[in-house]
Amino acid sequence: MVEPLWTSADMTAATGGLLTGEAFAATGVSIDTRTLEPGDLFVALAGERDGHEFIDQALAKGAAGALATRPGAGGRIVVGDVLTALEQLGVAARKRATSARRGAVTGSVGKTSVTQAIAAGLALAGPSHTSVHSYNNHIGVPLTLARMPRGTRRAIFEIGMNHSGEIEPLSRMVQPEAVVITTVGPVHVENFSDGEVGVARAKAEIFAGMAADGTAILNADNGWFDLLKGEAERAGCKVWAFGSDAACEARLMDVRPEAEGLRIVAEVHGRKVDFALRQTGVQWGLNSLAVLLMLEALDVDLDTGLKALSDFAPLEGRGVERSVALDGGAFTLIDDSFNANSLSTTAALKTLGARHAAGRRIVALTDMLELGEMSASLHAALSEPIEQAKVDLVFCAGPLMRSLWEVLPPTRRGGYADSAAELEPRLVAAIQPGDVVLVKGSKGSKASALAKALAGLAAGAGELG
Repeated sequence: MVEPLWTSADMTAATGGLLTGEAFAATGVSIDTRTLEPGDLFVALAGERDGHEFIDQALAKGAAGALATRPGAGGRIVVGDVLTALEQLGVAARKRATSARRGAVTGSVGKTSVTQAIAAGLALAGPSHTSVHSYNNHIGVPLTLARMPRGTRRAIFEIGMNHSGEIEPLSRMVQPEAVVITTVGPVHVENFSDGEVGVARAKAEIFAGMAADGTAILNADNGWFDLLKGEAERAGCKVWAFGSDAACEARLMDVRPEAEGLRIVAEVHGRKVDFALRQTGVQWGLNSLAVLLMLEALDVDLDTGLKALSDFAPLEGRGVERSVALDGGAFTLIDDSFNANSLSTTAALKTLGARHAAGRRIVALTDMLELGEMSASLHAALSEPIEQAKVDLVFCAGPLMRSLWEVLPPTRRGGYADSAAELEPRLVAAIQPGDVVLVKGSKGSKASALAKALAGLAAGAGELG
């Protein structure tokens, strides 16, 4: 029998709610009937639609009970506000998991992949817990906490933001003992009157919930390192740096593309390491060092961390490669379509340029969103890494990408359209055997639709990454 995650008595004690109906015990926590598992507590949050409309459906799928604002069918914990009650469950879960060491990850680029790579290392070291998908906001963080079993030894949380003031309450909720800030760049800058410095200060809010002796793991190669280091030290944290400087606790010495990934040479707290990654993006040179330092901060030894990294595959839409068969041969699709900003797109182009390509290098780019007044210049600036990567053809979709399209030389222009849907047939028709095709763009500009169309050109595409 599966040990319950929450009993109705536990939940009423944590939330101050009232049990109506029969007492029950839940083995999980869900906010979505589409992914709900039998035995879950269904949390009836208000969103585009009121979660209370789905309680009957949740119970029919096997939910143990519901967290709601009013009584009704099935066992329910009735509270004044469902989101507040979810937060209270999260805090109660943190407090009862007395042996759990907690880490948190934020940054402008790479949060989810780095979080999941850390999670892979934690899983090798004992009972662990982590975020699923990109559950990093005001709902995802308390939900992840509320799902944490009391026997957890180590846990890692992803914390994101779009605006100032969003990270601090989440950090105070998690109370991490170590944090990673992957990097800071011009992401969500349209929401900051002071631009990128505002983004950096918002990321530094993650120190607010840390214990005075916590560890801040920071990117020394990022231009905002000194600001972040100062904020961390003011919060009483010690700082471990990762970067290319010899003074870094984790020093990157070499990144070399290989047939099925990367070869990393580095030095971690004085120990030289040489290891292979299944990742293809050159940014994983630094990312891997951030992972190793976080694992060390959570008492996972270096060899276990290296083992976890060697087995960690790219997440869907974040650099996964596929060989897609065509008449007369095959082309390579690099699906990096989950999201985009100027930092991640530049890194993807650098990676494309570093690899051997028997045929043409082709990129399909859709709009990078939430860049505010910097949008036109940041889109146009992609022409430089495109040139450096020796890209043969560029396909652009979206009104913002027109700023790039207009500065491209005619010989590099593959096609432009106002939307991904309009660009799709022109892109698909252009692909030939031997090509290496990178697809990159923000989630809201539908880059993933282009990747899906290319992957569907032939059945039986084999995943390489």
